Amino acid sequence: MSTPFISLPPEWTPPGARPWRSADTGRWLAAAPARWAHPLWSFLGLLAAAVWCTAAAPLPPCTATEPCGADWWGLAFTAVVLLTLYWVWRQPRLALTGLGVILAGTAVEEGGFAGLLDPSGLALSAAAGWTAAALLHRLAAAGRQRLHAERAAGPAGHPLPAAALAFRRGRFSFMLAAPLLAAAGLGLWQTLEEIDAYEKWAAGAERLTAAVTEAGGNDEDAHVLTAAAGNRTYRVETDYPEDYPPGTTVELLTDGDRLLLVSEPYDVFGWESLMLAAGVPGVAFAVNGAVGRGRSLRLRRGRVPVLRVLVREGHEDGRTWVYAADDPAAATPVLHFHSLHSFEDEDWEENGDEYGEDGRDGDSAGPTAEDLAEVKEELARELREIADACRGTGPPPPLREALLFGAPYPGAEVVVLTAEGGEPVVECSVTPVKPAVAGLRGVRGAGARPRGRADADRPVEEVAAAMEPADGPRTWSADLGSRALGVFLLLLEGGLTWAVLDDGLSWSSWQTLVLVLGLPWLIGSVSTAFGWRVTADHGGLWVTGAWRVRRVPWERLGGVEHTADRLRFRLTGNEGLDLSPVGLGLAGRGTGRRPSAARAAEEIRALLHRPKLRPAGDAAPAEQGMPIGPVVVALSVLWAAAVLLLL
Repeated sequence: MSTPFISLPPEWTPPGARPWRSADTGRWLAAAPARWAHPLWSFLGLLAAAVWCTAAAPLPPCTATEPCGADWWGLAFTAVVLLTLYWVWRQPRLALTGLGVILAGTAVEEGGFAGLLDPSGLALSAAAGWTAAALLHRLAAAGRQRLHAERAAGPAGHPLPAAALAFRRGRFSFMLAAPLLAAAGLGLWQTLEEIDAYEKWAAGAERLTAAVTEAGGNDEDAHVLTAAAGNRTYRVETDYPEDYPPGTTVELLTDGDRLLLVSEPYDVFGWESLMLAAGVPGVAFAVNGAVGRGRSLRLRRGRVPVLRVLVREGHEDGRTWVYAADDPAAATPVLHFHSLHSFEDEDWEENGDEYGEDGRDGDSAGPTAEDLAEVKEELARELREIADACRGTGPPPPLREALLFGAPYPGAEVVVLTAEGGEPVVECSVTPVKPAVAGLRGVRGAGARPRGRADADRPVEEVAAAMEPADGPRTWSADLGSRALGVFLLLLEGGLTWAVLDDGLSWSSWQTLVLVLGLPWLIGSVSTAFGWRVTADHGGLWVTGAWRVRRVPWERLGGVEHTADRLRFRLTGNEGLDLSPVGLGLAGRGTGRRPSAARAAEEIRALLHRPKLRPAGDAAPAEQGMPIGPVVVALSVLWAAAVLLLL
């Protein structure tokens, strides 16, 4: 009888290495972080609070005593916020430090901790508190999982395979970080050069005091000030004409050819943007590489726990999936990570006498035709396997018996030893270990099909078998997940309106521009998330969006697809009809229940291809749905009026 997996030779297993059985892996998985601590919730809360605080913070005017130059403080604070948002996912300990810096920086900027008591400050404090609690919970869970793994491995420890000692963890992260940090350094150098050049110029320029007679004007002069000093009139460009109303006194610097406001000495916004855009990902990659390198070095310093497990390469993304040693059916994945092969260093000088100057065997005249044919056939086979993996087709990768070196827990570095062709294969993790728990994406395994594609849904035959012909119309509408998304977007809209209108309505401010551009999208998204509805009757579909109800006859419907937050109806004539958002797909799967939009896509496809299942009657007007966009518009107008009147 053939074995269900590729076995390891017994002599490769070190003495005392225990199998990681299902009972032990069950305890390990049970100790994983709870769903409420998933990084997505902390990320969304922090992001919304940071945007609110930024929009609510007043912009200080540029003055001669406090000119608008390089905003080093704002640049550093923004970088810390962005890095903390990323570290919430990847580096919990660093994220805790970032949270402390964010709260302290906000308090300093607002003139004390009392500044954290306004609405936006309270939102930031609440989001930071929630995030800190989630991070501490994740760290404590990781400690418990490490303890469970060490207990399952027993007291025996073993050194890593020789090939793992030669592996240099973090090289790829450092390679990505180097050009990004170089670009950020270029931005810093150019900023300092710009400041130095201005200071040298200003030292020899003439300083004038002038009175503003006109601020702005038509479109061409919207950013031009007209100021009078003595018997002369000067026209000087400004980025903030609203800060200099007529009658205001301004300080000017001129050398006869060049004229600048003392309050607006130079513009380095572009170079600052380069520093931020390149520096934040550069630091993130460098930190990832340094943390991974440090954990890898600690793993190599002494003897580590060893567990006997089963592993399989992921069919979708090449991850290494780990299963319990007594789970030959690979029914329950335990953890996963990305890995790379590691090889022992070979000494070229020791083997150089066996080869000619061109690196070929000295006794051979070169590859024969048979050798080339074998290489070509092997290359064609590997290309077919790669294509099958990209399409999600073909047989699943083989299950292998393996040795797992190192105690696994979220964020850990591990080494895997398997066999291939009778030879040992060593793979080292290049991404942190993650438990395969039912999270926002559900539990996935090595044989899972790709996400986000129409063919990932249930087959039409399976869906049709569970459906019965109906006399009345079939209806699919917003579920709890979709309405929860609508509540979030509605609160975001209300907070944005409050923040922008807090100091009154100013059509020249960028906050008002953000509100004007973002409000239509928010209103449409809120209306769709709350009120989307699809009704199927004998003649076709009634599709209710934010503003209208559209009729789609069956003969015009070419197909329907569901992605994470969208229902897309393909119509004849290369037309399409979208409903978005119809929920948050990842969160919907995390609840263990199939989202209403996913069921709608599956059952509509079944009705499209199985006409006998279509309802016998037509939908009445009350059953066709009603868009709620006008209602949301009315509520938004009332909220904006209340903010203007009460604040």
